[in-house]
Amino acid sequence: MTMKRSGPGWIPADVHGRSLPSFTVNLLVRDVDRSVPFYRDVLQAEVRYSDEDFAALELQGTQFMLHADHAYDHHPVYVRLLAAGLRGTGVELRVMGIDPDEAEKRARACNVAVLQPAQDFPHGWRDVMLLDPDGYVWAVGIPIGGVA
Repeated sequence: MTMKRSGPGWIPADVHGRSLPSFTVNLLVRDVDRSVPFYRDVLQAEVRYSDEDFAALELQGTQFMLHADHAYDHHPVYVRLLAAGLRGTGVELRVMGIDPDEAEKRARACNVAVLQPAQDFPHGWRDVMLLDPDGYVWAVGIPIGGVA
């Protein structure tokens, strides 16, 4: 694993790993510094820590991570990371509790790709689909309607 940071970093990796919930997400990104503004400014995630190798974030009470591709250069998946194109095809990361209209406004103000504008859907959500800098699809929204 190649690290570009100088200095000790945030907290020991094993301490952080044991502190994570039973389900979390780790997104591999080309450039952590390029990705963090999307999560902080558009999705309004709390950035708990960030450097050029790794970021620890929290969104709607869920902790998740970003790791730079170079941190996986000795991992079996690394060869797949070298491929050009968008990441995460076939995966939608869905978050309930973020106003989709406001998220869309923030996305447009930050020149973030809006895959699908905010709208109401039969599945009971109003959501917007946004692409992070690596192409991961984030569907964020709020419940609509109610039980009849």
